[in-house]
Amino acid sequence: MNVEESFAKLSDVKPLKTALSRELTIAVMGAGSRGNEYPEYGKLFPDSCRVVAVSDINEYRRNKMAEKWSIPADRVFGDYHEMLEAGKNGKLADILLIALPDDLHFEPAMEAMSQGYDILLEKPMAQTSEECEALLKRQHETGVMVAVGHVLRYSPYFRALKNAIDSGLVGELVSIQHMEPVLYAHMAHSFVRGNWRNSKMTTPMIVAKCCHDMDLLRWIVGKPCTSVKAEGNLFLFRPEKAPEGAPHRCTDGCPYEATCPYSALEIYDRKRWFMYVFDVPKDCPSEQLREILKTSDYGRCVYHCDNDQPDHIVAALRFEGGVTASFTMDAFTPWGGRRTRVMGTMGFIEGDGKTFTLHRFDTGKAHTWAFVPPQGENYKESGHAGGDLALIRDFLEAVDTRDFTKLSSSLDASVESHLMGFSCEKDRLFVSRTALA
Repeated sequence: MNVEESFAKLSDVKPLKTALSRELTIAVMGAGSRGNEYPEYGKLFPDSCRVVAVSDINEYRRNKMAEKWSIPADRVFGDYHEMLEAGKNGKLADILLIALPDDLHFEPAMEAMSQGYDILLEKPMAQTSEECEALLKRQHETGVMVAVGHVLRYSPYFRALKNAIDSGLVGELVSIQHMEPVLYAHMAHSFVRGNWRNSKMTTPMIVAKCCHDMDLLRWIVGKPCTSVKAEGNLFLFRPEKAPEGAPHRCTDGCPYEATCPYSALEIYDRKRWFMYVFDVPKDCPSEQLREILKTSDYGRCVYHCDNDQPDHIVAALRFEGGVTASFTMDAFTPWGGRRTRVMGTMGFIEGDGKTFTLHRFDTGKAHTWAFVPPQGENYKESGHAGGDLALIRDFLEAVDTRDFTKLSSSLDASVESHLMGFSCEKDRLFVSRTALA
């Protein structure tokens, strides 16, 4: 098969709809963004799956999910412990979806495996490498199916990119340059003001945000990582970087607010980004939203938060066989979406998360790949460029058939990529400490 034929086959995708032997039931822990996104598969493809129980301490969110899925009152819980307690008398569903905050993944996952649930566990798996290893040990002991939400593996773009490498279109793989650009406002929202702002409360940035990237690199290379080195720090979002006289809240008459790109009024009120965190309509009156910002964490000045996550990271990784990869996470970009360069002995690939171009050394020709969804497919309904729905499809198939190979990522592989991230963080902090000595 020539290069043109091989390249054309990269666009072959598996249909999103799957045929199951029965409708599978889901209990949801955490009715936020991710807790709502995955079960949407059941709305697009009726009789595939449905939510039959929900747990969330936020009354608005749990009631909204209960109404959407017609969940009976005795299956609507507040704290996740209530759902786990009810499960001791028999599983509430075939599948438990754990989409709680990062620091609440380990305990319910460990207990739920003992109760016999198959689990879809939102990333990151846990807060430490030791907890990740404990989860893997429990999964091996119980034999239940556990998948981590590494959705990028399932997107058509990254599947095509991996297939291009595996099929030899770049010759032998030599090295990869991979970048995670975090939109400047996303950094301020999630990792300065938001739920992932503090590594001790959640997980380190390279795990909380970049475990997708560690997973992608391990998956694309296809061999164990043998060495990591990392640098990075919190450069901007610190008190000493605050403009003179800046108050602790953007709503307190900040003299710099009108020109500050990180202003809460600019991001949430004027642009109406990330509105899902407020549990109000996107078009709610400015007066109402500004009142919320006066007391919400999201109304704080980015220079006066309890954050410690680095806003830039550089990591160097070596894999078995000599392949190397460089990874950067940068918070100061006007866009999101991963950027990747692949260097091989016969070709070079450069991609931006939507399209990629292969440059062949032998012919001098360039071949560009762009995903065109098959007619009738619902990729526009799926987050992460189709990855969300493709992940739940494969997970449902795996649960239905009890075939672990239906999943692109085993729990063993997910643990390995998490350990890569934790190792990078350990190395980054060690360098910082020695530099200050």
